[in-house]
Amino acid sequence: MTERMDLGSLAGEAYKAMAGLDRFVAASTLAKPLLELVRLRASQINGCVYCVDMHSSDAKRAGESDARLHAVAVWREAPFFTSQERAALAFTEAATRLSTADVTDEVWEQAAAHFTQQELAALVVAVATINAWNRMGVAARMTPESYK
Repeated sequence: MTERMDLGSLAGEAYKAMAGLDRFVAASTLAKPLLELVRLRASQINGCVYCVDMHSSDAKRAGESDARLHAVAVWREAPFFTSQERAALAFTEAATRLSTADVTDEVWEQAAAHFTQQELAALVVAVATINAWNRMGVAARMTPESYK
């Protein structure tokens, strides 16, 4: 796979705008490890190698175990995740796969049961933001930093 372009240098203002969304999410009360699991799962679904590499590494630095990181793709079957994490991952999958389904009331209510309204708003922004990053990364075929 060959990187198609350096979006960071060609679309710097767009990157700054996206970074603003990331700052909003980082300032929320959502736990960093939870955010990295959400980002990792969306990136797996979207097939963004750059973001899978980045967010698995970031999750590891945030204290995630190898067992949990390896199980994110099969979180429904894995015993490693809390009910709050499961709600966040279910929401992430539903909001990432909008072309094949909807964020059902059941998924929304499950997330709302585990997060405050402010946290839920931050989760919505986090999922939307990582999906946008993924689309840029996939389209430009961004090469993971760890391989450069």
